[in-house]
Amino acid sequence: MGETTPSENEWLVMEILWAHEGAMTASEIIEGLAGKTEVSQKTIRVMINRLLAKGMLAYTVDEKDARIYHYRAARTKEECLRLKSRRFVSNYFGGNASLAVASFLQSADISREQLEDLSSLVESMKDSRD
Repeated sequence: MGETTPSENEWLVMEILWAHEGAMTASEIIEGLAGKTEVSQKTIRVMINRLLAKGMLAYTVDEKDARIYHYRAARTKEECLRLKSRRFVSNYFGGNASLAVASFLQSADISREQLEDLSSLVESMKDSRD
């Protein structure tokens, strides 16, 4: 099965769309990426097509000019983050989520407040599983 989540560069396209209310044309997406990436306009258009193929984007055809497409994110950022996280845990930690979390916790600089937040999250997850 092929990749179904945005690549690193495709994620930049998605960020532009998530930040924008409504649909955007390819030209508007390219303009929004100006200064954020060294990728060419042609490559950005290829990324848009890949995102369409992955089901990450949807589009409508302009009513006045059938050559212009208006793209919008078909999945929320949260949905994509969940998919990316699951795939990452599967690929790098053999599907073992606790091993992945332990690895992140050991390598990250986490404040006491953040640890307490994580502890509360774990407790609420335990409660919801009962």
